[in-house]
Amino acid sequence: MAVVLVHDWLTGMRGGEKCLEPACERWPDATLFTLLHRRGSVSPTIECLEPQVSRLGRLPAIHKYYRYLLPAMPLAARWPIPPCELVLSFSHCIAKAAIPPVGVPHISYCFSPMRYAWHLRESYFRTSKIKAKALDLILRRLRDWDRRTSDRVTHFIAISKTIQSRIRDCYDRPSTVVYPPVDTEFYTPLPIMADREPFYLIVSAFAPYKRFDLAIAACTKLGRKLIVIGTGQQEKPLRAMAGPTVMFLGWQSDEVIRDHYRRANALLFPAEEDFGIVPVEAQSCGCPVIAYGVGGATETIRPVGTNDATGLFFEEQTTDAMIAAIEQFERVSDRFDPRQCRRNALPFRKQRYEEELFRYVDNVLGKRDETRRAA
Repeated sequence: MAVVLVHDWLTGMRGGEKCLEPACERWPDATLFTLLHRRGSVSPTIECLEPQVSRLGRLPAIHKYYRYLLPAMPLAARWPIPPCELVLSFSHCIAKAAIPPVGVPHISYCFSPMRYAWHLRESYFRTSKIKAKALDLILRRLRDWDRRTSDRVTHFIAISKTIQSRIRDCYDRPSTVVYPPVDTEFYTPLPIMADREPFYLIVSAFAPYKRFDLAIAACTKLGRKLIVIGTGQQEKPLRAMAGPTVMFLGWQSDEVIRDHYRRANALLFPAEEDFGIVPVEAQSCGCPVIAYGVGGATETIRPVGTNDATGLFFEEQTTDAMIAAIEQFERVSDRFDPRQCRRNALPFRKQRYEEELFRYVDNVLGKRDETRRAA
């Protein structure tokens, strides 16, 4: 079967790429289109498909500054989709704009409607009033483009109930929820349970909307040890505000991340996320989570006050709310059972994702074939 896969961009092996990878495994002869590709940045399974990039992706060292070219991305999202039987896109920005051949289903696994243009503007763009006027015009055009190109998708899959709601609000389209995959076979607790160590943990790329400034400020003020794993555009200001109890480890291997999940007192997760794979990885290792109680975290964490709690929510994205949550967690930390954290993560395992995703694809293709036979 001729399959075309489309992904926004390939610059690292993060959550979106982990969703793409099983499709590359199932269809190793598929054609893969993307806006840009930094060679060697993703798994061999994805690299073997030799991703085809847009004209924008041919610019020198584009991976270093592509975020600043957001207004130009719609013009670049004009891939030459060849004759095929299925287009499957993985999109939070532009991939869902791929135009399928006539009569060919386009299934979009939607991480979110374009978050820059719809609901996270303040987190991504902090600018003067003069620049804000120009920005408003650009974002309004991006929203119009994003809404208009949603018609190129025949079937939407949402990564969470949170995103299902956004797809309905932004595109006025129904969708089916298939949660992303978490490698619960790799992210496991220690073979012999031990007391957790007195440090908190952050694991993520440093994007503005992640709000790690709250966690760093809270741990600095409380004098709590915080270990930060990750890199990104916000690293310099985050380091500048950190006190002596905050330690930055930079990028680390999956093995190092797993080791810290296994030992940390709790993972701190102050972002409003579409789903959030990191909190599930942490729970899979037996680690409880202190999270902002909005978005995908509400679908993956069982908060204090429910049976078999695996974490604790705070209700405002402020340093004071983060401090209060840490202090509350320390008062009730004996309520968290690592085994329950692990059990709560298992429904998000990779095998479940693959079964649900490919069953959905097969059903869509089956209904198309039935329609063709009837005609």
